[in-house]
Amino acid sequence: MRAAAISMPRLDKLPGMFFSANPKDLKEPNHSLLDDKTQKKKPKTFGMDVKAYLRSMIPHLDSGMKSSKSRDILSAEEVMQWSQSLEKLLANQTGQSVFGNFLKSEFSEENIEFWLACEDYKKTESDLLSSKAEDIYKAFVHTDAVKQINIDFRTRESTAKKIKSPTPTSFDEAQKVIYTLMEKDSYPRFLKSNIYLNLLNDLQASSLK
Repeated sequence: MRAAAISMPRLDKLPGMFFSANPKDLKEPNHSLLDDKTQKKKPKTFGMDVKAYLRSMIPHLDSGMKSSKSRDILSAEEVMQWSQSLEKLLANQTGQSVFGNFLKSEFSEENIEFWLACEDYKKTESDLLSSKAEDIYKAFVHTDAVKQINIDFRTRESTAKKIKSPTPTSFDEAQKVIYTLMEKDSYPRFLKSNIYLNLLNDLQASSLK
């Protein structure tokens, strides 16, 4: 996978032109769109201190507060629902962040970044479709894209033609391919990962306090 330079929330936030995330929940220093792709070659110390990571992302874990007391607090029940389907995981903003960090540890974060960019693109006003479509195409779809997604040649060519006269559905075909890739490949591994299981265990323990 090629590395890139679209920043995203904690996994991180996509630039405003792509994705509107809740800044108080998902925030990290921005990176340049054209970061050197060699950065990806440097392995990151991921999961060395899971509890510290969880505390920084979900501050309530050590507070002793039960999740049912506040809508702003992530509950064990919510996290358990993430295991029901990738759709439910991606429907949750914290789920997007946790899954994105997992993908980052596997050097495949471009998949969720592209998926989120497509979700935001569908809500774009018609007069902005052209410029945003070009930005997404250059960042993820073009053969020279620094964060090129893994799609087949036919889908890549089809998408290139569609953005010449962009509509809200121009990236639907490519987005479906990437969703299926995440669903069949990364998602099952995520459910067995320490980042997911430790989060769930900590929330379950917190709810008993």
